[in-house]
Amino acid sequence: MKKTIILALIICTTACQRHKPAPSSTLFDWQGHRGARGLLPENTIPAFLKALDLGVTTLELDLAVSKDSQLIVSHEPWLNADICQNADNTPVSKDEAEKRLLWHMSAEEIHKYDCGSRGNPRFPSQQRMRVFKPTLTEMVEAVKTYCRQKNRALPYFNMEIKTQPEWDNKRTPSVKAFVQLVLKTLKRLKIEGKTCIQSFDTRALEAVHQLNKQMVTAYLVENTGNINSNLAKLSFTPHIYSPHYVLVDKKLVDVCHSQKMRILPWTVNEVEDMKKLVALGVDGLITDYPNRIPR
Repeated sequence: MKKTIILALIICTTACQRHKPAPSSTLFDWQGHRGARGLLPENTIPAFLKALDLGVTTLELDLAVSKDSQLIVSHEPWLNADICQNADNTPVSKDEAEKRLLWHMSAEEIHKYDCGSRGNPRFPSQQRMRVFKPTLTEMVEAVKTYCRQKNRALPYFNMEIKTQPEWDNKRTPSVKAFVQLVLKTLKRLKIEGKTCIQSFDTRALEAVHQLNKQMVTAYLVENTGNINSNLAKLSFTPHIYSPHYVLVDKKLVDVCHSQKMRILPWTVNEVEDMKKLVALGVDGLITDYPNRIPR
């Protein structure tokens, strides 16, 4: 009997190592959107550490690519005119913003731009600070250091690949090259088993699935189309269906679960909306305000 139990544990452990969802499907997944965008400058190391202070399960972030093939944590593959400024403290103008493509700059050059001192007009209570767009490596290493210091487990990461067909080889590298760089970097950082890759672009999800079928994927959705018609755009079933929160009802939750997918809505900032979605049975929520998570 004892040998049987030990063998069962070994089999279970091996299976879990082959495919570890991010995070465990039995754990409600509170995700800090771009770190904690409502509180600190988005997609910056201070915002991610603040989200950890507030107890999130997963850090949600966006990826772009620099000229020297480094992954940059940034929502746009350019410098956002609403939040970024030049080294001389003058705002990046709207006319020049989309010409300042991250793909045309090295990580060192990108670091010279301050994307926190001006604040964010959409989040007036956001704390202002001089801060730059980090590389993914810088961000992950900072999180690892924080976790060691706090004696806590490493969080999960939910990384969005930002691609669009019209951007290919103009604002971003090809989808395949982008995905290959992401997977290579995750392996080097040893966080493959702690990461989900999400995208609105089904081409990116297909490339991830083709190159690493064990990688957890999330299909981001903002259209009002039927879930089955949306899923028909993919050749496989993703681990997570991630719609805008206003699209979620009990029927959608049930359909996702019937197809063995978790459902994780974005971006939920009001406490009452959080409570309603939790009551509907969603598996997690993405929020700009981790401080508003119901306790």
